[in-house]
Amino acid sequence: MNDNYMSLRPFHLAIPVDDIDIAKDFYGSKLGFTEGRSDVHWVDYNFFGHQLVCHIGKSTSFANEVDGKDVPVPHFGILLEWKQFDDFSEQIKLKGINYIIEPYLRFKGLPGEQKTMFFKDPFGNALEFKAFKNDSKIFKSHY
Repeated sequence: MNDNYMSLRPFHLAIPVDDIDIAKDFYGSKLGFTEGRSDVHWVDYNFFGHQLVCHIGKSTSFANEVDGKDVPVPHFGILLEWKQFDDFSEQIKLKGINYIIEPYLRFKGLPGEQKTMFFKDPFGNALEFKAFKNDSKIFKSHY
């Protein structure tokens, strides 16, 4: 296995939605992701260079406690650059999207120092966006 995460190929992730038009409004209009191919039952997006596909389907979720917060499971997201995280979180606020967990800093001064935030799409899919202070510490223990 190659530990050089910077040479990773784009991932493909398919998530359930119950209305393609609402998905297009949220992921395309509100989050600003570029739409790719689509059909009446699915639509795909450029998700920071990765392929995110919204398919008509059903979702289930639960939460685990992390840092005293209820972190939704399952969830997905992307690792942004430090400044990009701040810009994107501001965009989320301006679009009126409600956070599950507002942006905050974890592990300050420790390996793995990161900013993170969570919100849900209109279908209940949880998204996490985070940024590491030092990308070389992404897989380092904070203990």
